[in-house]
Order: sequence, then C-alpha cells, then structure tokens
Amino acid sequence: MAGIQFPYPRKGSTPHQYPTSSRRRTLKQLAPYIVGTVLALWLLIWILRSSDSSSSTSRPAGTPEVVIVTTLSPELSPTYRDNLITNRKDYAARHGYTTFFPNTTDYDLMPHIPASWSSIPSMRHAMTLYPHTPWLWYLTSTALIMNPSLPLTAQILDPRVLEKNMIPNQPVVPPDSVIKTFPRLRPERVDFILTQDKEGLAGGSLLIRTGEWAKFFLDAWYDPLYRSYNFQKAEGHALEHIVQWHGTILAKLALVPQRVLNSYTRETGGNADGIYGEGDFIANFHGCQRDPNRNCEEEMRPLMIRWRELRDQERRR
Repeated sequence: MAGIQFPYPRKGSTPHQYPTSSRRRTLKQLAPYIVGTVLALWLLIWILRSSDSSSSTSRPAGTPEVVIVTTLSPELSPTYRDNLITNRKDYAARHGYTTFFPNTTDYDLMPHIPASWSSIPSMRHAMTLYPHTPWLWYLTSTALIMNPSLPLTAQILDPRVLEKNMIPNQPVVPPDSVIKTFPRLRPERVDFILTQDKEGLAGGSLLIRTGEWAKFFLDAWYDPLYRSYNFQKAEGHALEHIVQWHGTILAKLALVPQRVLNSYTRETGGNADGIYGEGDFIANFHGCQRDPNRNCEEEMRPLMIRWRELRDQERRR
C-alpha cells in the first residue's frame, strides 16, 4: 500500500482545463439567446417611447383634443334631445372639441339588460371614429355642462391641475373598501378620471385617455359575463368590480372631487358635498331616469334656461 499513488494533482500542478473549456462552450451556446433578449427588450422600449411621442406629435392637423360622447335614448322627446345636443356642441365649439351622439339602440346589448350599458360600446365606437383624439369624455344624458367657459385642460386634464385634484389612498367604494387609490400616482400616468358619490363610483361623467389601455379597459368592462350577471346598478357595479379586482385598471385611475366633474342636483346617500352650486362645471340630475316619480326634462328645464342665459352673456362680452 505504501507504493500506491492516488491520481490527485500536487499543489503546484497545472489545473485541469476541461471545466473552463466547458464553460466557454456553454457561453457560446447561450450568447445568441442573451443578445436576442437584450435586443428584444431594447426594441420594446423603443416602441413604447415612439408610440408615446407619436401620439402627441404626429396627430393630423385639426384633430380635436376631446370627443364628448353622450348616448341618447330614442324615447327622449325632441326638445330634450335637442337641448342636450345644443349644450354639448356649444361647449365643444368653444374649445376645439367634437361631439358624438349615438342612440342607445345602436349596439347589441344582449337581451334583458339595461340600455345604460350602451355607454361602453359608444366610447369604443368614438375611438374608432376619432383614432387620433387623445381623450374621451362620456357625459350622461341626465347632465348639463353649466360652466362653458372652462376647457377640460384648465378644469382637470392639465397634469398640474390633476395632481392638485387627485384623491390618493381613497377607498374605491366608500366608506370602507379595502381597495384604495394609489397613494403616489403621477398625473402623467393617469388614463381614467372620474368621481365618487356616497354610494360608489359615479360614472355619469368620466374621462378616458385613448389608446391600447383604453381598448383593454372598455373591452374588460363590456365583458358578456358582467353584462349577464344582473348587477343591481348594471354597468356601475361592474365598473366597481373591475376597478377593485384588476390592478392594471386601478393603477391608471384618478378620483377627483365630485364638484370638479360631476355635481349632483340632489343629495345621494346623504352626500351634501357633491351638490351643484352656481359656477360648477356640471349639473347631473342623477337618478331621474330610474325614479318613476321624477321627470328629467322637467327638472332640467330651469337650469337649461340658466345655461342659455350664461351662454348669451359670454357671447355679448
């Protein structure tokens, strides 16, 4: 046994070369995949940056900044219908916006679901008609624009204005939803703006930035499963559901004070903070369509008269 030598290298011997050669072969084999991954990431970043820049710089001349969308029921009286159209068109003409007035019956809503669901495909339709317009503003047929001198940029869309109005860390469904708006969200990253009342999200007046995210959002909201689910508040409850359970939607949401975008003419759930006052941007006769004891056209008449007075005063200046 004393003469047996085991095949271990001595301390000063040259190390074996096979492991190093094997590593080199492995790196050579992986190199195309590594390079391909880096190039793919670079290409993705380039596409995202170019799409952001093109959306703001390559719009055709004369493209409106906002399209105002209001769905109209064929059951509305001609006077009511004309008043709504005049109200929106006057505002749009002042600020270089445009308008879109589809009928609630223009879309396949599935049998036995409320016509209010038509608001969602109407916005998708508007995006098709105005592909370069950066913002959609859906305004319900129960609301009037009461301060026509305020452009949406000054009222809410300017990032500096939006940053001041955004409500961070707010329960999505008041008063105690565990899902809350992001505590630190840059206004430039916001693609969806709306308000709350004391019962939940108030979708009668909302803003959506157009683009791929908007398509995803509207398609998700209009999913046949939600339409067939028989939510008590139809598309309103469906909206609250997807905002709370889809992080990609919550991450783009900004809630603003109700009187900034969607003042009510009557209290809802004891909410006096959102009640319309002279000078507010919007007067929404919320609930007048669903309550058989209310008449939207009759309720709207005094403020429609007041709106015409304000419009005429502006024109005389």
